[in-house]
Amino acid sequence: MAAIQSIARVFFRPARVVMAVAAMTAASGVQALAPEHEVRRLMLATEAAVADERWGDAGEYLNRLQVLQANKPPAYMFYRGQVMLEGGHFNEARSALEQYVSSAGNDGAYYDKALEMITRIERQQRSNGNGVNGQPADGEPVAVIEPAAEETVDSLRKLYLADSDTGALAMHLNSLLALNGWRDDHRIVRADRPADIEYRVSVGDGQIRIQESRLADAGDRRQVSTEVLPVYGVSPLVRWDCEPLNKACWIYDPRDGARLMQLGTDRDHARSAAQTLGRLIRTMQNPA
Repeated sequence: MAAIQSIARVFFRPARVVMAVAAMTAASGVQALAPEHEVRRLMLATEAAVADERWGDAGEYLNRLQVLQANKPPAYMFYRGQVMLEGGHFNEARSALEQYVSSAGNDGAYYDKALEMITRIERQQRSNGNGVNGQPADGEPVAVIEPAAEETVDSLRKLYLADSDTGALAMHLNSLLALNGWRDDHRIVRADRPADIEYRVSVGDGQIRIQESRLADAGDRRQVSTEVLPVYGVSPLVRWDCEPLNKACWIYDPRDGARLMQLGTDRDHARSAAQTLGRLIRTMQNPA
């Protein structure tokens, strides 16, 4: 249990901590490595930490890698999946490992091990009575009863070590959005390349700010825009759906029903993201 708490403490460290570290570095006048060299350094540190089963250290390095604006090698997703698995976060672990397998292929250095870990996750989920992807072994659908909203938020606060319900929900929503970015070719997921469309939310002053980063038509240039969603007077029931023909899932704006976020094709992550956004709106409307 202590090991899992340690992983959560470093892997889901609030963004303000990362920003504070960056600010101190800039203030001290120390010249940081170029992003591509920093990625390599942190990947080596992660590899060593995993080999020594120092899961807390590995989570910290992965957290720092996550915020770097640079291409990451496929092994990044493998190590992310391994650390999440050790922390007991099976859905997130499986998603990361599947992305590694898709991007690295059977020539990947950890291809066989990633497949074995996915099987381990599947076995663990079945032993917990959840079956595979929320279905029992015989394939018949089951009713899934979610915990009460208060209990869910409380567990998220513990997971992310957040000091508020709003902060925990925002961090959880960002995690779900990062796992389901939209790609023009959703069949090929490269861990070293960001999704074509990505989102990140931040909160403050009764507003949810939704930043969209979209790959431009030419080269690797990205266009960044921000949508501001005031929470007061807005329904917390956020609609979502998936359109197989368009190879996308959508979260709709609760103000007017327009498309708000274009996500990848993972229905579970799209549903969870919409529910978390709704819960975030409701929590901000009724602060404790």
